[in-house]
Amino acid sequence: TEKRFSPPLLSDRTILVVEDIEFNYLLIDEILAPTSARVIWAKNGAEAVKIIEDKTHVDLILMDVKMPVLNGYNASKQIMKINPNIPIIAQTAYAMKGDKKKIFELGFKGYISKPIDKTVLYQILYEFLQPDIVSKA
Repeated sequence: TEKRFSPPLLSDRTILVVEDIEFNYLLIDEILAPTSARVIWAKNGAEAVKIIEDKTHVDLILMDVKMPVLNGYNASKQIMKINPNIPIIAQTAYAMKGDKKKIFELGFKGYISKPIDKTVLYQILYEFLQPDIVSKA
């Protein structure tokens, strides 16, 4: 039986979603909705870097790897220089063995492959944001 994860409660957390395709962003936003997290959308890596430069409070970044203007790898490198404490999770449709190694070498804290699986995303949020897990009373 598949272990189903309930959405973590993240009403005090902010997640930056860096995604150039609106449909993909809306899908992630829908998955994040039950968590009550504040969701910020950056349409490319350059926008994401600016958001962090502006000292916007962000608890976690979901970074699309393949994007125009500034790709996820380069955007993440810049963000890590500004604030190395924000966990950046790579979203990739190309989660092949070589990529996995590359993703961690580049300083990403984790990755999720596309299409985004709700359960996997919730697991990542539990792991990195450690919300209070509500007991099933």
